[in-house]
Amino acid sequence: MRFATRPVIVAFALSAAVCSTANADAPVVVSSKIDTEGSVLGELIIQTLERNGIATEDRLQLGGTSVVRSALKAGEIDLYPEYTGNGAFFFDMADSLVWNDADDAYKTVKARDAEQGLVWLQPASANNTWAMSIREDVAVAHDLSTLDDLTEYLAQGGAFKFAASAEFVESAQALPAFQKAYGFELSNDQLLVLSGGNTAATMRAAAQQTSGVNAAMTYGTDGGLRALGLVVLEDSKGVQPVYQPAPVVRASVLETHPRIELLLNEVFATLDLVTLQALNADVAVNGLSPDQVARDYLDSLDD
Repeated sequence: MRFATRPVIVAFALSAAVCSTANADAPVVVSSKIDTEGSVLGELIIQTLERNGIATEDRLQLGGTSVVRSALKAGEIDLYPEYTGNGAFFFDMADSLVWNDADDAYKTVKARDAEQGLVWLQPASANNTWAMSIREDVAVAHDLSTLDDLTEYLAQGGAFKFAASAEFVESAQALPAFQKAYGFELSNDQLLVLSGGNTAATMRAAAQQTSGVNAAMTYGTDGGLRALGLVVLEDSKGVQPVYQPAPVVRASVLETHPRIELLLNEVFATLDLVTLQALNADVAVNGLSPDQVARDYLDSLDD
């Protein structure tokens, strides 16, 4: 991936052959990546299918990106949530600008994977990409909601100190790309550079106002954002690639269970940025289990 803190795509060999057809009596094998959001999305998929009479087998938290994708292509699993922006790496298209537009990214990855017998269903509108976030009290006080607003705020001399990893600060695709697109430049005094790339540390620095920090590098759907009183500043110019989560299913399985598409499209259509942040926070911050979080959320949709 673009940064070391994202799942690394490595080689993974699977011995099973891809099944050309799906057995109608066999359960749909649902998997996910080994992270909080993956487990929440995986549970939403499993419970949605089970509630509608489609039997499933739980293979959640199987591994990193390459492990789960290889398992899907080999027919060892049938369905899992993936991110549109990862198509850049699946198809060796990291330099293409299609990944910076939500519609283009989805259409591209959907078309490319269709050639391999994989079907992308409707993505959530939430975008789990790199973001610049700021304390909510500062955002409210100065009416900051986008990076354009931040540029104007900085030009007027607004107080701003940003916690980030060295990689985020130095990589041409991260902070320098934001600065170039929006026309601002942070001085050394406006940066707190932390070792490693853990967004939990940068968010904590902003929440605790460590060394005057009031903003932090984050992912768009980080579970700690709301709990720590931080808000994502919208990247209205589309500087960063779009990482919208969507269910990816083997075509033979979808042919056997065509209702899967409508059922999961309806659920993923409800997952906007704030909603997914809240679901992640219930697990990462509030200590609830992913299955309970998914159950409560699906119950709320039925009310």
